[in-house]
Amino acid sequence: MDKILVGLKRVVDYNVRIRVKSDGSGVVTDGVKMSINPFDEIALEEALRIKERGDASEVIAISIGSSDCQQQLRTGLAMGADRAILIETSQEIEPLAAAGILLKIIDKEQPDIVLLGKQAIDDDNNQTGQMLAALWERPQATFASKIEISEGTASVTREVDAGLEVINVDLPAVITTDLRLNEPRYVKLPDIMKAKKKPLEVINADELGIDISPQFTAVSHEAPAEREKGIIVDDVDALIAALKDKDLLG
Repeated sequence: MDKILVGLKRVVDYNVRIRVKSDGSGVVTDGVKMSINPFDEIALEEALRIKERGDASEVIAISIGSSDCQQQLRTGLAMGADRAILIETSQEIEPLAAAGILLKIIDKEQPDIVLLGKQAIDDDNNQTGQMLAALWERPQATFASKIEISEGTASVTREVDAGLEVINVDLPAVITTDLRLNEPRYVKLPDIMKAKKKPLEVINADELGIDISPQFTAVSHEAPAEREKGIIVDDVDALIAALKDKDLLG
């Protein structure tokens, strides 16, 4: 197997408490720590492990967004990716547009596997991988908790509602990663320094000929309502009475 293409999305770090802007136009990102989407970081770690086992020769990290995404791509290079591609745009990218952009890069790079996180923690859409597989007309395996490569096929253990499901897909294919697939490695300082010398190609999204205009418009954003303060009851009868007062029991 030759190449693995891994998508990395820049998101607000999962440890940061999200705050909605005062005018309700979005969430506050100024001065907020940004990181690789955790599921994408898992996808990159798995790609690196596949390469280290000798089942791939090159790992390419790709991101779509502003020039700030170079920070996350450099982190991916420090983890061990061989090179990176930034599709630069100031436009908010929806899943279908992201899938179309990735397809253009696939046509150019001809990877054997495209590894994506199953979803991004900012929008939780869980759509890009499935849409990409449909546009590419190649097999897909979503929610992967284990991946084994052998002779042009991938055996993927998937996490489903009923438990675990194992499927075999012919390569090339799209695989999206779940939380329990692996634990991403820590980036060391020497690797960060080496990453600065690795190639990072920047492509303007307009050059790809893809319509990335949004299909949906967010009217407003608001924070979830605060939880009501709990009460302590003395016995079961008091608990039942309290539940009835809140119309939670008939």
